[in-house]
Amino acid sequence: MSRLLLGLMAALPLLAQDARSIVDEAQKRSRADSQRYEGTLEVRDAKRKISTKRWVYERLGSAGEAKAVLKFTAPAEVKGVALLIHNHPDRASDQWMWTPAVARERRIAFQDRRTRFFGTDFTFEDLEERDVDRSTYKLTGEEKLDGALAWKIESTPKAEARSQYTRIALWVRKDTYSFVQAECFAKDKLVRRIRYTDLEKVQNIWTARTLEVHDIERDSRTVMKLEKLQYNIPLAAENFTLQALRREQ
Repeated sequence: MSRLLLGLMAALPLLAQDARSIVDEAQKRSRADSQRYEGTLEVRDAKRKISTKRWVYERLGSAGEAKAVLKFTAPAEVKGVALLIHNHPDRASDQWMWTPAVARERRIAFQDRRTRFFGTDFTFEDLEERDVDRSTYKLTGEEKLDGALAWKIESTPKAEARSQYTRIALWVRKDTYSFVQAECFAKDKLVRRIRYTDLEKVQNIWTARTLEVHDIERDSRTVMKLEKLQYNIPLAAENFTLQALRREQ
């Protein structure tokens, strides 16, 4: 057997590891102990009608184990509605929605994780963070997106992730290790595309300041813009509890 063929055969097992290493490195480069931003959400339905919402997002902890609170600040009819997320490295996140009008929280059931979050094109599952080891990876090629060369990686959630998606195609920029696109499939059907644009280095972390989620079946889009973004700021752990949500009302 030729040395070239032996070399190719030896390299084959590395492809999956290389793909995982790329995703792991992308997560490491975006790691922060905490994060806070104010966001603007524009939801555009299939008839191009636009509704706008604003929220504040705070997050404490590392990827896969972080806790986050997302709270709407406008318009008036959604002000105070909040989502509390407790991520776990080995299973799906725990999520609770707080609704001021009824002054109580509702735990998001597993079967509801694939539903749209409060009229946006994000599902509840899309809002959780996932540890790198909850999926398997395969490097499938390279492509240019927005003029930058990116690795294309196929991510397959493991059974314990209990994902609505059977596979996710990821594009990771080679120069910054930033996620620039994700295509989410249910079986063989593309159901959601997420674009990450307006990359900017914030406190030495490359960050997409604009995210666009396209629900393929509905042909609706949600554009999220990050404002007043800060990393590694002091945040109290007790703020990421149901008791804290109740106290603030």
